[in-house]
Amino acid sequence: MVPRGCRRLAEVDFPVADVSRHAVHDKTVRHGHPSTLHIWWARRPLASCRAMLLALLLPDPADANCPVEFRSAARDLLLRVRSGIADGDVALRDALNRFVADFASWELSRDPDWLDVSRRLIEAAHDGAPPLVVDPFSGGGAIPLEGLRLGCDSFASDLNPIALLILRVLLEELPRHAGELTTQLEDWTDQADATLRDSCGDVYPHDVGGAVPTAYLWSRTIRCEAPDCGAEIPLLRSCWLSRKPKRLRAVRYHVDAAGVNSRIRFEVFTPESADDVPEGTVVKARGRCLVCGSVVAPDRVRSQLSEQRGGADVVFDSQGTRTGGATLLAVVTTGPGKIGKQFRSAEDADYRPAWLATQELDELVSQANGVGESGLSLIPDEAPPQDGTGSVGGGYRTRKYGLHTFGDFFTARQKLFLVRVTELIRRCDEPRVAQLAALGLGKVVMQCNSLCRWNPSGESLMNAFGRQALPIVWDFAEAAPLAGSTGGFDVAIKWIGKVLRELSRENSGIPPLARAGQVEQADACESPLPDASAQVWFTDPPYYDSVPYSDLSDFFYVWLKRALPERLIRRDPWDDRNGLTPKQREAVRDEQNHLDGRTKKTAVWYEQAMQRAFAEGRRVLEPDGIGTVVFAHKSTAGWESLLSGLVQAGWIVTASWPVATEMGTRLRAQNSAVLATSIHLVCRPRPDDAGVGDWSEVLRELPQRVSERLEYLQREGIAGADLVFACIGPALEIFSRFRTVETVDGREIALGEYLEHVWAAVGRAALNRVLGSGESSTDGGAGDSASFEEDARLTGLFLWQLQSGDADAASLRQGLTYDVVRRFAQPLGIRLDEWEDRIIRTEKGVVRLVPVKDRRKSLSDPAGDGETTTLDRVHQAMLFQSSGEAEHLRELLKQEVRRGPQFVRLANALSALYPTGCDEKRLLDAMLLAVPK
Repeated sequence: MVPRGCRRLAEVDFPVADVSRHAVHDKTVRHGHPSTLHIWWARRPLASCRAMLLALLLPDPADANCPVEFRSAARDLLLRVRSGIADGDVALRDALNRFVADFASWELSRDPDWLDVSRRLIEAAHDGAPPLVVDPFSGGGAIPLEGLRLGCDSFASDLNPIALLILRVLLEELPRHAGELTTQLEDWTDQADATLRDSCGDVYPHDVGGAVPTAYLWSRTIRCEAPDCGAEIPLLRSCWLSRKPKRLRAVRYHVDAAGVNSRIRFEVFTPESADDVPEGTVVKARGRCLVCGSVVAPDRVRSQLSEQRGGADVVFDSQGTRTGGATLLAVVTTGPGKIGKQFRSAEDADYRPAWLATQELDELVSQANGVGESGLSLIPDEAPPQDGTGSVGGGYRTRKYGLHTFGDFFTARQKLFLVRVTELIRRCDEPRVAQLAALGLGKVVMQCNSLCRWNPSGESLMNAFGRQALPIVWDFAEAAPLAGSTGGFDVAIKWIGKVLRELSRENSGIPPLARAGQVEQADACESPLPDASAQVWFTDPPYYDSVPYSDLSDFFYVWLKRALPERLIRRDPWDDRNGLTPKQREAVRDEQNHLDGRTKKTAVWYEQAMQRAFAEGRRVLEPDGIGTVVFAHKSTAGWESLLSGLVQAGWIVTASWPVATEMGTRLRAQNSAVLATSIHLVCRPRPDDAGVGDWSEVLRELPQRVSERLEYLQREGIAGADLVFACIGPALEIFSRFRTVETVDGREIALGEYLEHVWAAVGRAALNRVLGSGESSTDGGAGDSASFEEDARLTGLFLWQLQSGDADAASLRQGLTYDVVRRFAQPLGIRLDEWEDRIIRTEKGVVRLVPVKDRRKSLSDPAGDGETTTLDRVHQAMLFQSSGEAEHLRELLKQEVRRGPQFVRLANALSALYPTGCDEKRLLDAMLLAVPK
């Protein structure tokens, strides 16, 4: 084993930039990637998990305690994939780090030579015995899976039955039976597909000319409530069908008759320009009548849809004629003899298959008396999680629109198809195949519901989980699951088959997974493992209040427990009353008043849960073992709860590495509190005999550590909020190595008090870099930045935090949460209320900079004694530049040059901080060119 006291690579250095590049790429890999088995939220990229595990498991060759045998073995092994390594232990460390960086690549992780070298390196470090990697919050299984890839033993646990199904397939079944299962699954799927075509072919027919419908585009409808109107209002977010160049398609409407008897027909056409495309009919839940132009208020829109139980189904008379409900906008088809997707106008005949599906479903339910072979209702009648106000909590935003049960999320035709698939899986006599088929059912559930959107830019159906929530969708896309396209059960199984083939490849005799793992349903606060049994404890815990994992997974659980009634965990082991996934012990912050009786989980509750889980991790880890905790949330409250739990549970933070794990397009689309990087806190169990720290010494060491870390991370390309949170780890190293930290008079310092000093130290160091000389400040002061007024320091700090690797003009308007801004401003003596509506604006907890163009009034009427600040004068010069007032600009610049260097220093600093392409940077750069030399 790695000798006691020997540092690991992860505690000394880590190839942040290279691993980040591979981790972001990992999100784009689809075919054969294990993440395509089934959706799981906030799943870590395999690349970052693989790289961090290697760095945790390998010793630092430059450490005095590193065995000579490992150095020799490592050098020989690396030469199998490297052309040469310089002499010396530091050179060997660098070579190992390059190997860690390169092996993070998806392609090289599948290369037999690289795979063999990685496993042999770990064997050399651990005397041939496979180390045990433990993850108590396993979720989608990225961490334990990479443990198996590296030849380790993996123990994975989770509370959630959907996570457990994914984990058991991925970690237990596939390493043992992947090759055999591939054939079995393909044979079973062929039979299942034939059965589904027999039972559902009449409700998904082909067109008369042979074209195959792949999607039906629907709109929910309400009635106009204006006097003497009563016309039907289709709720349309957009009329676009395709925005692809040279393939522009949209729908336009025609109104027949008027009033309550009016009929609105939709026609597919080719617009010449965007101006030809009609506007949508619903904005912020307000519906606009196409007949009289009246607007239906949001509360009435919700009320009418609630009466229709969401309005996704068509209302028919006894003859099958549509009388209300959802209306069909267009049909998407493929072939024959056509390239790509085609769009045609809806016809009356297109409603008949939907009517047949309604009839068949009613008959099926009637014959079974509503109960399926599983003993549960044929259609999921469980209610989504609710809070005490009657609105659905935990990611659901649909109850107020009438979706009261999980069955309401699906149209009658979708429910019929899902019931048929569920029956097929339940009757499968091979348990392993049934589990894989159930994962395929989960993919169909995600793509065959009334919350799926149509994406005109990609001409594709978007599944319901574009976000980690389920909001209402006004116009939705219904997949045709027998068309061999998105939403099809056969297509879902093909994706699973690709994963099976990927994990059954014999790479020159080296299987992709060295062994099977162990999976158990367990609370992270009560691990079933014995004391000191693991060598690595590596986990990605729930992110405070960011993701409602259990509530979202219920969307799948209600169907999968009907498909696997004897194999999927049917009841919550900790709450007999709960027929959905476990809620009471899920470690998230949730302060809603739920009607189902679950515990209200405050910030204190979350912190205590994290502390118990971290304490269990410390218990199961060997004394010289190592751990890593991943966190990726901008909430300072979430960070402080996690860090407090970590320190109180007896851990020392020994390193902190920010690894990019999110694609920039996703972040901008969400405008959420998720960081572009995930911070990996490397930890060690704190010795029981750890001493008491001196508060003054801790504070003396803090500024230098923060300044050094800022400099290193900026060289690695980390910027903005990601850099801020990455600095917390090194700062915590100083504090967490002591049992307690006390003042000279014996007062114990709480972590929260220390973190206030950390925010201040990061803010001062940042200000010194962006507004000061750029040199490190070792005394904790603000350096040259102190010569600027409050508004300049606030603006500089704000822009610095907004920076990211792909910052653009749009990022400037996204803003920062008030909590984050306050954390930095207060310790630096910046009074936010003094600058409200002058420099900043706060709305719904988000702070944004006031655009310079909006400052004309405040600059002409300055507050207080009428004196202007340096920032005021910079902004005034920018406005002169914008309005073409050249004479005023020249006069102002002459005065500022005579006044001193502050004006130009601030203007240059802000120019470097503003995102490329924004108006402010353009005006600054143009104005600076006019400054007299």
